[in-house]
Amino acid sequence: MQDYSGYGQPPAGPTMPMPPMPPRPPRRRVGALSYLLVALAAGALGAGSVVALYHPTANNTSQASPQPSSSALNPPPPSSAVPQPGSSSPSTSAGEQAIVNKVAPGLVIINTTLQYNSEQAAATGMVITSGGLVLTNNHVIEDSTSIVARTANGQRYQAKVVGYDVTGDVALIQLQGASGLKTVPIGNSAAIKTGDSVVAMGNAEGQSAIVPAVGQVTALNQTITAGDQGGSVTQETLHNMIQTNADIVSGDSGGPLANSAGQVIGMDTAGNDGGFAVQQNSSGYAIPIQNALAVVAQIRQGQASSTVTIGYPPFMGVYIGQGSNSDPQAQAQLQNGGNGFGGNGFGGFGGNGNGNQNCYTSDQNLVAPANIANVNSGTLILGTICGGPAMAAGMTAGSVITAVNGQAIGSPDSLTGVVSKFKPGTTINVTWVSPSGHRSTSSIKLSAGPPQ
Repeated sequence: MQDYSGYGQPPAGPTMPMPPMPPRPPRRRVGALSYLLVALAAGALGAGSVVALYHPTANNTSQASPQPSSSALNPPPPSSAVPQPGSSSPSTSAGEQAIVNKVAPGLVIINTTLQYNSEQAAATGMVITSGGLVLTNNHVIEDSTSIVARTANGQRYQAKVVGYDVTGDVALIQLQGASGLKTVPIGNSAAIKTGDSVVAMGNAEGQSAIVPAVGQVTALNQTITAGDQGGSVTQETLHNMIQTNADIVSGDSGGPLANSAGQVIGMDTAGNDGGFAVQQNSSGYAIPIQNALAVVAQIRQGQASSTVTIGYPPFMGVYIGQGSNSDPQAQAQLQNGGNGFGGNGFGGFGGNGNGNQNCYTSDQNLVAPANIANVNSGTLILGTICGGPAMAAGMTAGSVITAVNGQAIGSPDSLTGVVSKFKPGTTINVTWVSPSGHRSTSSIKLSAGPPQ
């Protein structure tokens, strides 16, 4: 399996000297291909759970959706300045530096807050319009409640999600209030050949600096299975990928793979963190830039589809499990059996230890509920998110959702499938049974949630 693993506007006034580019960090011994995203804080919620129904479908409209409804946590300030073109380390060759000088002005460093997952993350993006449209990977913005991008001159922008394609791992974000930004030079990914020299760039290991890595194209049209250790998208199959031996590492997600002419021909997406012993055989993978821009064009035209989501998904504000088992007791046992709760040390993180808090602002204090509604079928609520629609309706941990708009609900997957068909702002009728056995039906207005 593979692990999925920013800059712009010229500064006003005199250019201040910037620190040299840091050295490329060594690969970590992970032993699998992974998304190239740096997790700055480990999430507490296990892989067996998801935050809240982040599976929009073609029913989304092309109208702009609001930002996620919850207040987001502020990400930490950048630890260092982003180097401008022209700054180099002694190990940077003249040819490599020339490529960096052409591409780096159009890059941004991206920091995201995943409030509901108790996480923060860092990656890279490419500016494709002077007005601040930025191309990056979907796994970079997945589950984010706040996105901040920083340009070459240190300017920070809040960003909103314009749209994304989970299956293609492509996302488009808009920097708020941006204008006059430098854009990356776009090349022709169809013209590349095995053996071509390339330079990968990105926020390697979250150093808050763009670091280049030289290599060659080693294969084309590759199909890979890529995933991460958290988030709702744990594994995806990506097609037509460019393979390179450039030392692509975590934090490079969304960064450019550039040709010898200093043109972007791919977007860094996945890397083989095979460890120091096999570093010479390590591989990185990039999405061909024309493939990524085709998705961008569809997003900009507001064309939602079965794979492309415009704006933000609908949000109930509940923590639920995953899977097709409709027995609430079995869902609780699954969570207690090593998917982040109970035996995995999930309990007792500052909560009351029994899963019966009124609500949660993140999954840090979330534990499996001790009291569960006595019903045979439905989706168990592990916890409600403070200020969310479900909490406002009176749902609590241990309640079991049994119907939406009169349609029977069984497993967590069935609830996800039903709710994901609605748009933010839609009012739905939800029936649930409380731990005390009280059956309720309430109208719930879905808000805008974090992207999938």
